[in-house]
Amino acid sequence: MGRLRERYWQDAAADFARRLRPYARLEAIEVSESHVKEGATPAEEKKAMQEEAQAILDKLKQHTGPVIALDRKGKALDSPGLAAWMQKEILEGRNEFAFVIGGPLGLAEEALQRADLRLSFSMMTFPHQMMRIILLEQIYRSFRIMHGQPYHK
Repeated sequence: MGRLRERYWQDAAADFARRLRPYARLEAIEVSESHVKEGATPAEEKKAMQEEAQAILDKLKQHTGPVIALDRKGKALDSPGLAAWMQKEILEGRNEFAFVIGGPLGLAEEALQRADLRLSFSMMTFPHQMMRIILLEQIYRSFRIMHGQPYHK
């Protein structure tokens, strides 16, 4: 959800995309955030989340692999656990992953229901730009773990 605005986020994403090239093809698909005014009502926030969910679901229509929704209420895995989950999916022939990061309000239930895995990185909320970098780093770390290659702990 949203785009990387600042150059430092763009540079960090490009660095992890470069690191991932030996392991996987990476495609970042950005979906525009719904604009919610300051002091919006719960109904306005829900409507914005539903609009975002529809945009996400539209992008996922042709996707046949696992969908992983980042959700602070989701399942918490450590890095080896994420690597093991991804490796299991790959061994079952499901090797095209879609990771979904919500906007400032999170993901609507409609988007969460589409997920094969609801993954929590923390009970805290992070800006989606920062979360994208953290996610890319963990995907890279997972591939290093799967290939038995060293990576700092």
